[in-house]
Amino acid sequence: MKPVYPLRRTCKEVSALLIAREDRALPLVERMALRLHMAVCEACPKFERQLLTMRQAMGRWRHYSED
Repeated sequence: MKPVYPLRRTCKEVSALLIAREDRALPLVERMALRLHMAVCEACPKFERQLLTMRQAMGRWRHYSED
C-alpha cells in the first residue's frame, strides 16, 4: 500500500530502506523520504550507525587471516 503522504515513512519502513540501500540504489523519492525522516527521528540514525558498524566489522572479518 502506498503511503498517503509520498515522503512520509515510518521507522519500520525507513529501517527497510536503510537495509535495501546496502544492496541497491534507491529511487529519488525514497532517498528524499529517507533524508526527511532521518532529520526528525532520534532512533533511525542510531540504527543507521549500527548498520555501518556491522558492515565494517564484517568487512574486517572477511579479510582477517591468522598469520
